[in-house]
Amino acid sequence: MARLLVTGGAGFIGANFVHYWLRRHPGDRVVVLDSLTYAGNMASLAPAEGNPHYRFVHGDIGDQPLVEQLLSEEGLDTIVNFAAESHVDRSIAGPDPFIDTNIVGTHNLLKAAKAIWLDGSGKGQPHRFHHVSTDEVYGSLSPDEPPFSETTPYAPNSPYSASKAASDHLVRSYHHTYGLAVTTSNCSNNYGPYQFPEKLIPLVLINILHGKPLPIYGDGLNIRDWLYVDDHCRGIDLILEKGKTGEVYNIGGNNEWTNIDIVTHLCGLMDEMVGADAALAARFPHTPAATGKRSDSLITYVRDRAGHDRRYAIDAAKSRAELGYEPAESFQTGIRKTVAWYLANEPWWRAVLDGSYHREWLAQQYGGGEKE
Repeated sequence: MARLLVTGGAGFIGANFVHYWLRRHPGDRVVVLDSLTYAGNMASLAPAEGNPHYRFVHGDIGDQPLVEQLLSEEGLDTIVNFAAESHVDRSIAGPDPFIDTNIVGTHNLLKAAKAIWLDGSGKGQPHRFHHVSTDEVYGSLSPDEPPFSETTPYAPNSPYSASKAASDHLVRSYHHTYGLAVTTSNCSNNYGPYQFPEKLIPLVLINILHGKPLPIYGDGLNIRDWLYVDDHCRGIDLILEKGKTGEVYNIGGNNEWTNIDIVTHLCGLMDEMVGADAALAARFPHTPAATGKRSDSLITYVRDRAGHDRRYAIDAAKSRAELGYEPAESFQTGIRKTVAWYLANEPWWRAVLDGSYHREWLAQQYGGGEKE
């Protein structure tokens, strides 16, 4: 039975991974460490509460003594590091938190793992440090270039992707210098339940429901490979089971779409669903389909993001050959599941938007304020 520390487990992908792991490996221990920044939400972990194999710890990956304490007292043998600042727009406006969390935080996490698993109380025990990264470290592709592979040179173009590239190199160095058993995965754009509403798909979905503009950067022809979050979780599971230490594995969805095509597809899907459900139209009277209009009338083109990468695409051939990885969801199937989840979980995203669940949880734990 594995004993995992899942960092950033209250975030979008981390929370989905926690639920996936507890469901697929019910006898394993899962300890979540999260500092609960704006994108970390205890509501996303609510389904795990009450599970005796689950524990949540409010703390920072940069707190090396805390991480060492958890590794030691819980007898943990696996770290899955999701903890990261991840929104490109925020990194352009203010890079410092990205440096602090993605580089310095990851380094302190590595130091803690080394201190316990290589030098301290857990010396000699089998272990794994899995680092979750992004395809954005590889830079931007032209329309005709082959997808990113694990040997594509790094060429990050935003403060976010540069900070993730730096953390990838640190993880690699701890394997080659100290012998820490590490693996890294670089994934494409994730979507699915529990995603923070500043990201494209939940932003568009919620704006459609409220009849608000749908902002599209530039000409809308930037291309991304979209990966349903459960497929990503399953890919990480396969890496932990079959992956070779020191290796990098790309996880993709085989779903390249332009941004404008993503948005128009969502518009059509929402028009279809609202048009067929009078109760849904009554719940969201401002959505265009509730008054016989088309959702794509809300599309608005805005000034392009600074340094906006044109195309990302993942070649997952190595993961297929070595791990047996294949995405189970097409974009058409995954997006229907995603829309259905958001429609069924309105209290979750409303609480995220107004911050109420976050404040209430902190108040219960610390008497009304953030932990100092």
